[in-house]
Amino acid sequence: MSSSKLPVWAALLGSGIAGMLVAVQSRVNGGLSQQIGNGYVTAVVSFGSGLVVMCIAVLVSRRAKAGLVSLRAEVTAGRLPLWTLLGGAAGAAFVLGQGLVAPLTGLALFTVGIVAGQVLGGLILDRAGLGPGGRIDPTPLRLVGTGLAVLAVIISVGLDLAVSHAVWLVVFPVLIGVGVAGQSMVNGLVRAAARSAVTSTFVNFVVGTAVLAVIAVVSVAISGWPTEWPTSPLYYVGGVIGTVFIAVAAMLVRAAGVLLLSMSNVAGQLIASLLLEAGLPLAGGVTVGMAIGTAVALLAVVIASLPSRRSEGPAAGRGSRV
Repeated sequence: MSSSKLPVWAALLGSGIAGMLVAVQSRVNGGLSQQIGNGYVTAVVSFGSGLVVMCIAVLVSRRAKAGLVSLRAEVTAGRLPLWTLLGGAAGAAFVLGQGLVAPLTGLALFTVGIVAGQVLGGLILDRAGLGPGGRIDPTPLRLVGTGLAVLAVIISVGLDLAVSHAVWLVVFPVLIGVGVAGQSMVNGLVRAAARSAVTSTFVNFVVGTAVLAVIAVVSVAISGWPTEWPTSPLYYVGGVIGTVFIAVAAMLVRAAGVLLLSMSNVAGQLIASLLLEAGLPLAGGVTVGMAIGTAVALLAVVIASLPSRRSEGPAAGRGSRV
């Protein structure tokens, strides 16, 4: 069954599960960064391992190889803008944030910041009609949900004096979250052009790894190569988890739209990040503000995902997508 015929509820469920994996990835990369003392090297290790997985996937998939040929033809003919291939840059920023920002703010606060950015970015991109599903006008419920997501960030920081020093750091995950929403959009366009989620994910990892490799080289030249590396293989699975998330987002964005896909994804991220911060904290564990902010962010997801009356009829449905 193609993603365009997939029920919205199924797309949202799949995206939510993928979001839980993203929270695990954030914990893994944040932990590796703490162990080796270099978030830039952590990021390239994570993305680079994902690239290895995707290279193998392309080699064994005839459809993926055909997708690369189709993708080149679409770009050469001008039917697919070259900038749509740069979604991996947003993924690179996200992985950098996991290694540099999450250990300072804690996983739950970092994720709440990502939430606000994703829902804001999703709302704007859906309204602009830049996604593969066309233009999706914001409903009142989606506007309320987006407002609540922003409020969740304010609550998470404002209620806890212990994390108030990290207010300025939350700006980074918010901006990264906007980029992640855009990443889902452009990866969906690339998948449609290539007719292969494996191809679009491979392109994403090539771009992201290239960006991170340049940054890591500069970092190593300044501060040197990390001397201590953890022996547990669990610290090195971040890239593999990333391949699952990006492939799922590329497959499901047409069925759900950029905003709803972002909403369901961050719901999974929020639940898993709160549990991980409680059991395996990166920075001080769960605080009252983080718990309340996470609950408000989850409420935002539920409200924004509710169907609007004006979209129930056929005519309304045609008006929301062009």
